[in-house]
Amino acid sequence: MFFTRISINNPVLATMMMAALVVLGIFSYQRLRVDQFPEISFPVVVITTEYPGAAPESVESDITRPIEEAVNTVSGINNLSSRSYEGQSVVIVEFDLSIDPAKAAQDVREKIALVKVGFRKEVREPRISRFDPSDRPIVSLSVSSDSRQARDLTTLADQLIKKRIENVRGVGSVTLVGSVKREVQVFLKPAELESLGIGVDQVMNAIRNENQELPAGAIRSQEREQVVAIKGRLKSVDDFNRIIVARRGSAGNQPVYLREVARVVDGQEEQESVALYDGRRVIALDILKAQGQNTIEVGDAVKQAITAMQRELPPDVRISLIKDASIPIKTGVDNVRRTMLEGAALTILIVFLFLNSWRSTVITGLTLPIAIVATFFFMDLANVTINMISLMALSLSVGLLIDDAIAVALGRPFDR
Repeated sequence: MFFTRISINNPVLATMMMAALVVLGIFSYQRLRVDQFPEISFPVVVITTEYPGAAPESVESDITRPIEEAVNTVSGINNLSSRSYEGQSVVIVEFDLSIDPAKAAQDVREKIALVKVGFRKEVREPRISRFDPSDRPIVSLSVSSDSRQARDLTTLADQLIKKRIENVRGVGSVTLVGSVKREVQVFLKPAELESLGIGVDQVMNAIRNENQELPAGAIRSQEREQVVAIKGRLKSVDDFNRIIVARRGSAGNQPVYLREVARVVDGQEEQESVALYDGRRVIALDILKAQGQNTIEVGDAVKQAITAMQRELPPDVRISLIKDASIPIKTGVDNVRRTMLEGAALTILIVFLFLNSWRSTVITGLTLPIAIVATFFFMDLANVTINMISLMALSLSVGLLIDDAIAVALGRPFDR
């Protein structure tokens, strides 16, 4: 009643307030992000640890079980499950819904930092991430060529196309699917190793020590200072063949080269994923948006980057758009928006037909745009996106607005 009394006694003030809300609502509508569904954060933390070459049993005993024992001490855990695969461990920690997801992830990181120091040096750094249902590709691309090999096409997609797309505003990460990277393979000769008395560990250590780049400090003089680095990264098969794995002979000065005990091949790594487009093998790129970004704006920016990049690529390389999640979002949101406008128009028409009064219809009809447009201002303040759920809520509120407006226009009490 307070606002009603002020509005009746000060009609100019009421008119200016409504005009201000409409202006703020129009301004806020242009800033609102558009998505298919509202953002939901679940308190679920996923711990992924890679142990290359290890069997599932070794992964279970060396990685998964210590992580479970360390994480199990965190408070607020609702469910703890794990999966042990060949060369990979996945531990899923589900917390109570009342737990803050950011705090839960930080607690898990602290526990993992204590236990990872006991892992073998072959174990890679554990990846700790929060489960987000919106972490799905919004755009999928295919890179194909009629004349290039899969390894060369992977190098082009990884070093050029992927990096260019990652620089697009709003892009969170880009993942390659069906890629085949270069791999130098060393096939040992057991008979030669046994005859020379050389173990496999000696060969591995020799390759590891010879194939690395190390900092060597700096050289300082009165005029300048230069940073020194040891460039020991091997680049060709011949470089690998010239590695000395041991020394034999009566005086122990006869070098044994890697080519004598192994066959080095400049090949490619084992393909673990395949991407097919129209029945042909391609290199697929799955693009995820950054957290809090507009799906439609990111999708449009990626498509603009693809158009600009296609002119710079070789003629035989083609980039095709496989999936664009912004299209169904645009369609769904546009359908809900059109349904809301149609419902508002039909509601005003029905009010006019039943009341048969232009004055009551105008008063009733003005409440719709003012109330709906002003709602966008408060949605912006509350960080609510324009999605199917929020638009459906607005469409349902149209009926409530009309009922209240009719009751006020006719001066009828609700209950008496």
